[in-house]
Amino acid sequence: MDAFEVIGGKKLSGTITPQGAKNEALQILSAVLLTDEPVTISNVPNILDVNRLTELLKGLNVKVEQLSTDTFRFQADDIDLDFFQSAEFQKNAQRIRGSVMLIGPLLARFGKAYLPKPGGDKIGRRRLDTHFLGLQKLGGAFRFDQEENTFSIECPKLKGTYILMDEISVTGTANVVMAAVLAEGKTQIYNAACEPYVQQLCRMLNRMGAKISGVGSNLLSIEGVEKLGGTEHRLLPDMIEIGSFIGLAAMTQSELTIADVQVNELGNILSVFEKMGVTINIKGNNLHIPAKDEYEIQTFIDGSVLSIYDSPWPGFTPDLMSIILVMATQAKGEVLIHQKMFESRLFFVDKVIDMGAKVILCDPHRATVIGLNRQSQLRGIQMSSPDIRAGVALLIAALSAKGKSIINNIHQIDRGYQNIDTRLRALGADIKRL
Repeated sequence: MDAFEVIGGKKLSGTITPQGAKNEALQILSAVLLTDEPVTISNVPNILDVNRLTELLKGLNVKVEQLSTDTFRFQADDIDLDFFQSAEFQKNAQRIRGSVMLIGPLLARFGKAYLPKPGGDKIGRRRLDTHFLGLQKLGGAFRFDQEENTFSIECPKLKGTYILMDEISVTGTANVVMAAVLAEGKTQIYNAACEPYVQQLCRMLNRMGAKISGVGSNLLSIEGVEKLGGTEHRLLPDMIEIGSFIGLAAMTQSELTIADVQVNELGNILSVFEKMGVTINIKGNNLHIPAKDEYEIQTFIDGSVLSIYDSPWPGFTPDLMSIILVMATQAKGEVLIHQKMFESRLFFVDKVIDMGAKVILCDPHRATVIGLNRQSQLRGIQMSSPDIRAGVALLIAALSAKGKSIINNIHQIDRGYQNIDTRLRALGADIKRL
C-alpha cells in the first residue's frame, strides 16, 4: 500500500533543514552531459525524481560516484547514445518530466537527442513547444512521431541566434541555455525565465567555461565556446520546502525553526506568507515561526478581499499556491486564490472541502476560501495525493485535522520531498508509512 496514516491535531516543535532544491537539481544534473570532465554536485536531495534522472544518466554511461550522503561526482566521458533506443530508456524517461532537460546538452555536444513524451505531475497542459522552438532556432531539425509518441532533434553544429522565448518557461530557458553555450557564435535569449534555478545553472556553466551575461534578468547573452570543463556546485535549499514548512507551522499552531534557508534567494515568498497573517522572524540564515493561536489574512488598502496569484519569477511561485489555499482554511478572513499558470492544480480542493473547509471553487483557476479561524477544526478523512504540491498541502491539512487521515498515492509526495515522514516525526508529528 502506498499511503501515509496521519493522526492530526498535535503541535510540533524543533528545527528542520530544507533539502536541496528539486527543480534546480534536475537542471544541474542534466548539465553534466556538457563536458567530459568530472562535475561534483552537493546538497542533492534523495527524492524519486532526482534518483530517476540519475538512473537515466547511468544508462547513458555517465559515471556516477557517491562521495557522501548528498554529494555526487559525475563524469560523462564515454556516452552510450544507443541507450536512447532501448526499452529501459523509453520506460524511465516517460516517468519524469525532468528528462526533457537532457535534450539541450545532448544536442549541443553530440548533435542529436531523442526522448519519449515525458510524464510528471497531472496539473494541466504543460507543452514542450518552447523547448523545441528554441532549439530549432539554434539549427535543430525537429521531428515528432505521433505513433510512437517520441521526439527527436538533430544538428551537427548549432549556431547562435536571437531567440524570443514564446513563454517564460524555466525548463525551456534552461534547455536552450545549455544548448547555446556550445553553439557557434552569439545567442541572445529574450523573455528568459530568471528564477534562482536558472541563475544557479548559468553560474555553474560560467565556472565550467561558458560565457553567459545578463544572469538574473530576462535577457541572456551567450558567447558560444568550443568546450566546457569540470566544476563543483552546491544546490540551493528548496524554496518550496521552506514555504511548505512555514505553512505547516501556521496550520498546526507550532513553533518551528527552518534552518539554512538562504533568505536572499526567497524572493517574495516571505511577504506573501506575512500577508496571510504568519509571523516570520529572520535570524541570520534561519527562519523562526512562533506558535500563534490564530493568523489573520490581510486585506488590500481599500479593504477589499486579498487576492493571491502565481506568476513567473520574481512573482509568487505556483508550487506554493496549494499550501496557501490550505493555510487559508484555518485563518481569520477571506482570500481569493488565483492559480493562473496551471488549469488543473486546484482539483484537490474537493478533499479539503470533505475535511470541513469552506472553499468555493469558482473555476479551474480560482477558489475563494473563507477562513474558519479555528472555530471548526478540519476532520481526518481518506484521500489521495494528485501531485507533489497538492499532496504535501493535504498532508499539512491532515496534520492539523482532528482524528485519523489516510493519504494514498504518496509516491507523488516522495517525488519531491525527501524522507518527509521521518523528518516530520522528528518534530513530533504522528505519521507512519503503510
